[in-house]
Amino acid sequence: MALSREERARFLAEPHIGALSVEGGPGRAPLTVPIWYQYAPDGELWILTGINSRKAELIRAAGRFTLMADVTEPTIRYVSVEGPLVSSEKGTREQLTEMAARYLPADKVEGYVDWSWKEHGEQVAFTMRPERWLSADLGSV
Repeated sequence: MALSREERARFLAEPHIGALSVEGGPGRAPLTVPIWYQYAPDGELWILTGINSRKAELIRAAGRFTLMADVTEPTIRYVSVEGPLVSSEKGTREQLTEMAARYLPADKVEGYVDWSWKEHGEQVAFTMRPERWLSADLGSV
């Protein structure tokens, strides 16, 4: 059964690991990778990734991407959004801190941010406006 507008927005706003998909280019299947994301109900969704990563290059080329989040307990539920890229800007340490705080225990955030800022290099923040939604709650099949 499809989720209501409010249910799907609330679900997507929870800190799930997303599966990002973007057109893979001529002769290639779509690139699909796990990723942290940030979303506020009725807002835009954003991600951070390496500025020169294949993912970043493909998102720039396609001008849009899809993100799907799911859970299997206590029920099988998913939300998938697809939409256009509305902005691409240099990622900031503040954004990285916000994202890390969404997924990590509070006492791990600062250490992760220090490590990631040093090890992952320059980041880019891509913001997408959800245009198309798919969702379902399959219950406990």
